[in-house]
Formats: sequence, C-alpha cells, structure tokens
Amino acid sequence: MQTVVNLLKANIRQYGMLVALLAIMLLFQILTDGILFKPLNVTNLILQNSHILVLAIGMMLVIISGHIDLSVGSVAAFVGAVAAILMVEMNVPFAAAIFLSLLLGALIGAWQGFWVAYVRVPSFIVTLAGMLMFRGLTMLVLEGQSIGPFPDAFRALSSGFIPDIPGGRGIHLLSILIGILLSLLLIALEWGKRLSDIRYRFETEPFAYFIAKLVILAAALNLFIYVLASYEGIPNILIVLLVLIFLYTFVANRTVIGRHIYAMGGNEKAAMLSGVKTKRVTFWVFVNMGTLAALSGLVFAARLNAATPKAGTNFELDAIAACFIGGASMSGGVGTVIGGVIGGLVMGVMNNGMSILGIGVDWQQAIKGLVLLLAVAFDIYNRSKSS
Repeated sequence: MQTVVNLLKANIRQYGMLVALLAIMLLFQILTDGILFKPLNVTNLILQNSHILVLAIGMMLVIISGHIDLSVGSVAAFVGAVAAILMVEMNVPFAAAIFLSLLLGALIGAWQGFWVAYVRVPSFIVTLAGMLMFRGLTMLVLEGQSIGPFPDAFRALSSGFIPDIPGGRGIHLLSILIGILLSLLLIALEWGKRLSDIRYRFETEPFAYFIAKLVILAAALNLFIYVLASYEGIPNILIVLLVLIFLYTFVANRTVIGRHIYAMGGNEKAAMLSGVKTKRVTFWVFVNMGTLAALSGLVFAARLNAATPKAGTNFELDAIAACFIGGASMSGGVGTVIGGVIGGLVMGVMNNGMSILGIGVDWQQAIKGLVLLLAVAFDIYNRSKSS
C-alpha cells in the first residue's frame, strides 16, 4: 500500500488532473440529475470542444519549449475565412481547400517562428502582434460579413459520424468494435512500455497496480464508446483527435525532437551547449502550432457552417488555460499532450455543466479563472516541495 501511495505522490502531476476531471464529471452528473452523461450531451461535449483540444495539443508543445502563442485564435479565424472564400466563393474542392488552409497555417507559423527563433523577439510580443494582425486581416477578408454555407463533405469534418455496419438495432456496432480494438491497443502499448522499463531497470509500479490500472482504463474507454454508440456513434472529429493525441504523444515521448523540446524548455542554454539546435526546434514548434491553429479554424468553421469575423475570440486563452490546468509549467520543460487534453476537457465539462445548470456566462468566466489560478498555484507548490 505504501508503494502505491509513493507512486501516486511521485506522479501527482500526471494523475492529479485526471482525478480532478473525474470528480468534476461526477459532481455535475449529480447536480444536473444525470443529464451530463446522456449520449446526446456527451456527443455535444466532444463537438463543442474539439477545436480547443486541437489547439491545446499544439499549445502544450509551445509551452513546454518555454514560449507562448497568443495568436492562435486570430490565426484560426483568418484561416477559416480564407477556407470559406476558397470553398464558397471560388468553388475549390474541399480537399484542396483544406490542404491550402493547413499550408497557410504552417506559413503563418513559420513567419512567427522566424521572429522568435532567429531575430530573438520574445514570443509574447511576436504572437501578440500576430493576434492583432490576423484579426485585422480576418475582418478585411470577410469585409465584416459571414460567409457560408460550406459543402456538406466539409461540414462532416466537425459534425459528421463514422458509418455503421448493418444490424445495430439502436447501437452503433462499428463504434463498439473500435472501442474494443482501442482497448487492446492501449493494453499492448502499456505492456510494451512496462517490459521496456523492466529491461532497462527503470522503476515500475507493482504488478497488481499495473493490472488494476489497465482494467480501469479499458473499462472507462469502452463505457465512453458505448455511450457514444447509443446515440450516433463516434464523431469524425473524435477520430481526428485520437490520431493527433497518439501522434503527438509518440513525438513528445519517443523521438529526438520531443526530447529536444523538453530539454530546451528546461534550460535553453544547457540544451544549446549539449548540441540541441534550439533555433531550429523553436522554429518548427511554431510551424506546428500554426498548422494546428489552421486545423482548429477549419473545425470551428465546419461546425458553425460559416466563417464569421468574431470566430476564434478567446481561443488562445482557453488553450493556454487548458495546458496549465493539465500540468504544464510556466517555466517550461514540463507537461504532456494527454495533460493538455485533460485540461481542455476540464474546461469543457465545466462550461457544459454550468450551462445546463443555467449559470450565467459571467459566473462561468469567473469560476474558470479561479480554477486556472488554483492549477498554477498547485504547480508552484509542487515545484517548491521538490526543490
């Protein structure tokens, strides 16, 4: 028992927000008389917060590297506006428009990354300028008006669902099958990681604890998929999110570039002396952020079925808050992609639950601000204890 307690203490940053998310979900499930976990509401929760989760994944890497990006909301709005002009006014095929929009986001990220990495202008200033610049360009491109509607194939990116196989009788069978396959993949990955840790003589959790963790994770995953399958099945955007989470978790934990990002965020000078090309790493981190901001703008525009001048407002604040709530450190070098997603879900569940309860937007903003403050204070407290 003491070993488990010590393990939880050592990984409090990793498990703390997950426990908090579960507690918040349980609280709102009780307060809303069971509405929170209804299949329709769970599906809406995913659709309504997907664009913020996409941003949180990219923002987490930016924060880990020791920087910040305040422009992502304006970039998302600008790319959404350009996509609307391409698809609605110029009749460009939606696949080509998506590619060009993501390319535009990457170029914007490269523009900002150049100033941060090679001219050494602080990222706060560069992206603050970008926030103002691309918000203005959005207004110019749209001429103050909304553009829509989008083609149905593009709208399916954000509001569509994967097709089912026949014979479901009210249950989306393909979603259930995907849930089982994801459970097996999760078990295989965790088992492989444990064997690797044992091979290299790293400390591992007790075997009984490891098995219990796998059982709980697999059960939670399949319950979640079952709830979705009870409505329309797995949304298309959830597939996109799962691919992004898997890809960026792998990059952050298992690749050289991931280790360089963490090293640079922990101590840039030491990383440079160790051979890390910090300027190049910073540049590509911002290119990646620009691309994901573009994807977020496309997802949001597809859900609204229009590009609007006010799109993207406060997206950057929600993404940054999600990362810090999810365990990122202000000083850089600390954080996980999964943590950023959990932080985004905490914000989303709170928004959804408070809306169901009829709490006004003013109180929602105040409560979210308090949660962010407590999360950062928790991070500072943990760092002061470990130092």
